[in-house]
Amino acid sequence: MEGWNLPHRDIAGGGGLWRRQETINLQLQWFAQAQFAGYYAAVDQGFYEDEGLDVTILEGAVEIVPQQVVASGQAQFGIAWVPKALVSNEQDAGLVNIGQVFQRSGTLMVSWADTGISEPADWAGKTVGNWGFGNEYELTAAIEKFGVGDVNLIAQNFDMEALLNREVDAAEAMIYNEYAQVLEATNEETGSLYSPNDLNVIDFNEVGTAMLQDSIWVSETWLADNEETAEKFLKATFRGWIYCRDNPDECVDIVLAAGPTLGRSHQTWQMNEINGLIWPSPGGVGVMDQTLWDQTIEVATGQNVIATDPGSGAFRSDLAEKAVASLNEDGLDTTGSSWVRASVTLNPGGE
Repeated sequence: MEGWNLPHRDIAGGGGLWRRQETINLQLQWFAQAQFAGYYAAVDQGFYEDEGLDVTILEGAVEIVPQQVVASGQAQFGIAWVPKALVSNEQDAGLVNIGQVFQRSGTLMVSWADTGISEPADWAGKTVGNWGFGNEYELTAAIEKFGVGDVNLIAQNFDMEALLNREVDAAEAMIYNEYAQVLEATNEETGSLYSPNDLNVIDFNEVGTAMLQDSIWVSETWLADNEETAEKFLKATFRGWIYCRDNPDECVDIVLAAGPTLGRSHQTWQMNEINGLIWPSPGGVGVMDQTLWDQTIEVATGQNVIATDPGSGAFRSDLAEKAVASLNEDGLDTTGSSWVRASVTLNPGGE
């Protein structure tokens, strides 16, 4: 696994003494991209360092399961979707969610406008792609919720080629990634890039089957002896996300320096949409919305993702609330209630 951090440095301690920073590993779900910009910004801007933490960011890959990395002690913190971590907990991973960074789901179902698919009922009789591997449950829950019959569900690669080639009538996409990939593709009939007007989008947040996604997980065993460290990590992380909300272009530069596989316009789009999944955070950045948690559990149990409701111990917001309170004292806006999505121009191939 590749690590990305600043050089190890000492910081001043009380009474003029010097102490070493506490070494921390953070495991991501995927490779460097703006989905994780707040963590990279917290390293780059010295926010972790300010809290006495020397954080190494470990990139993800297909074969890496962040919650398993945390459960095995190879990382103190990991980023994972809520339902996937809860599955691991039913296998005795012993994890707890201490920071719900994404306040809403980024999953969409995308179709061509000329197919007339504008609501879940329109999937009837259609071929609908999905990624599987636990990414399909918002879709299957919506199919059940609206009583949609005769849906031909097929496996879809982690790209949009099946939609672009019209092999499926609707395809799964993340608003910050695959959706943009369609808009970065050239319409051979016009010679121009596709536009949102060429597409219909079904948003699971509006459908009512959205599940909570990127959140910060730690081992309960580790947390029992390291609550102060966890709180410091959350404070610096939230500060990183606030920085990326207020300085998105600078955060795109930080991400590009970390070596993503997709280009500047794609990362700019992604940064904008990631901010849209975080802001506004009415209870403060990283603080759990109980209603959305309950909806996630309802979908997860209803789709047999998990066997039972994990109970109140599966997450705790007290550490996030303390971190938010500290940031409020520093004069930072921790809710982002006035944040407005920017207009981003995509280039061919996301360059």
